[in-house]
Amino acid sequence: MDIELDPPNGITDFPLGMPAADVKASAAALGRVDVSNEGSTARFRPMKVLALHPQFEIVFHIKDSKTLRAAEVWIPREGPQDITVRFRGIDVFRTPALQLVTQLEELGLTVLHNEPNHWVVPKLSLGLGRVAGHDVPLDNDGEPLYFQSILVGPTDYYDFLLDEED
Repeated sequence: MDIELDPPNGITDFPLGMPAADVKASAAALGRVDVSNEGSTARFRPMKVLALHPQFEIVFHIKDSKTLRAAEVWIPREGPQDITVRFRGIDVFRTPALQLVTQLEELGLTVLHNEPNHWVVPKLSLGLGRVAGHDVPLDNDGEPLYFQSILVGPTDYYDFLLDEED
C-alpha cells in the first residue's frame, strides 16, 4: 500500500475539503473507525475521525464537523503489508528524521523547528513529529530516529509560525 502526501491538497484518497461523511466511509475501508467530538464546531476540540489499520493510524481533522481540514499519518508498523508513505518520492518514515529535514530544505522548502520534537513546513503545510509513545530506534541525539507522524494541512495551516519568526 502506498500513501502519497500531497500538501496542501491532502493524502491519497482523502483530499482536503472532503465531506465528513465521505471521510468516515473511506476511512472504514482502511480498518476500524473511531469518531470523536462528532458535531463539534469548537476550534480547539474539532471532530476527528481515526482510521485504525492493523499496521498504522491516520487521524482526520474535520473542520466545523463538515469537511476534512488535515490528515495526520502515523508511522506504519511491521506486518504483512508493505506500507510506504511518500512525499515527492521520498519515503518519509524510512528516511532518518534529520536527514529528511535536510532533504526537504534541499527541495527549497522552509523547514522550521518550532518545538523540541516538531518541525513544520509553512505555506505548504507539513507538520513532522518525532514523539513516540513506545520504544523506537533512537538517533544520536537521543530522539526517535524516524518521524513518528506527519500532518498534511491546507496552505495556511502553519503560517502563524512565520509571524513568530519575525
